[in-house]
Amino acid sequence: MGPRAGQPGFQGLLLVAAALSQPAAPCPFQCYCFGGPKLQLRCASGAELRQPPRDVPPDARNLTIVGANLTVLRAAAFAGGDGDGDQAAGVRLPLLSALRLTHNHIEVVEDGAFDGLPSLAALDLSHNPLRALGGGAFRGLPALRSLQLNHALVRGGPALLAALDAALAPLSELRLLGLAGNALSRLPPAALSLARLEQLDVRLNALAGLGPDELRALERDGGLPGPRLLLADNPLRCGCAARPLLAWLRNATERVPDARRLRCAAPRALLDRSLLDLDEARLRCADSGADARGEEAEAAGPELEASYVFFGLVLALIGLIFLMVLYLNRRGIQRWMRNLREACRDQMEGYHYRYEQDADPRRAPAPAAPAGSRATSPGSGL
Repeated sequence: MGPRAGQPGFQGLLLVAAALSQPAAPCPFQCYCFGGPKLQLRCASGAELRQPPRDVPPDARNLTIVGANLTVLRAAAFAGGDGDGDQAAGVRLPLLSALRLTHNHIEVVEDGAFDGLPSLAALDLSHNPLRALGGGAFRGLPALRSLQLNHALVRGGPALLAALDAALAPLSELRLLGLAGNALSRLPPAALSLARLEQLDVRLNALAGLGPDELRALERDGGLPGPRLLLADNPLRCGCAARPLLAWLRNATERVPDARRLRCAAPRALLDRSLLDLDEARLRCADSGADARGEEAEAAGPELEASYVFFGLVLALIGLIFLMVLYLNRRGIQRWMRNLREACRDQMEGYHYRYEQDADPRRAPAPAAPAGSRATSPGSGL
């Protein structure tokens, strides 16, 4: 029979339960703490946070900061470092395993920004306008398994992609890497060299295809399974350069879960066709300059057609306005035409009158007298 209310044993159980349900430290300002087997913190969206909260309980397992104004993640930002980036000795959050920092306007991640998080397994920096990434930004994360950088690398340019290669190199235990929506024109070489990577998400990028070197890098030595590749919503160019990719897809369809969603963006003849449904004979090369110009014209076809349609609509609108002006001024136009007709008639009558006067023989001039002749008067006797 269990202890009843009011008995010492029952009161002891209540004290133990209360102790387990409370965090080891107070919850930070503008954040919510959820107790349980794993302490979770969520900082309020829109909070005026310019650096990570300093008073996170040391037993926190899951920290989410969304919609803040962090801007810069300095060195040891989560290890008790001060605002100037100086590192503090020791580890302040030894149990933190998941860190979500999405939509926080983060532009710079310095070297060692995540130092002091030895248990961190999942890091999400998606939807931040990153411009600079330290080559050692992810150092000291031996347990990191998932890194999400979706929609975060668009504004950084080539320099940021080069820094990404350096930052990914030490993540030997990484399993999941999200790079969707970053306008990538190639796969990061460092991502392809991660030995334990299981899934690479490169959807919604600017990949026109995958070259033979990239396809070889996706294979593992010793018969080990390669990573899954999410490749949908990329503007694939279905020319002869796509033949290796098509052959690879047909031999490893299970490696690309969204293979059926791969569509051609060029040439125009194959626009929006499924890549897997094409024969290799349809993937043709541009053999001459004329063919290349033809393919460029085909690629630009929709834009040109849209321009012609817009130009036609403008001309139609101008013509409609002109007709409306004519209709509204029809009485004035009729009066102007009548006046013009009368003026032309008066002018023609004047010409006709002068012509008749010039043609009258009675108005012809008298012939001139011959030279040397002399006229005689009637009264002379000669």
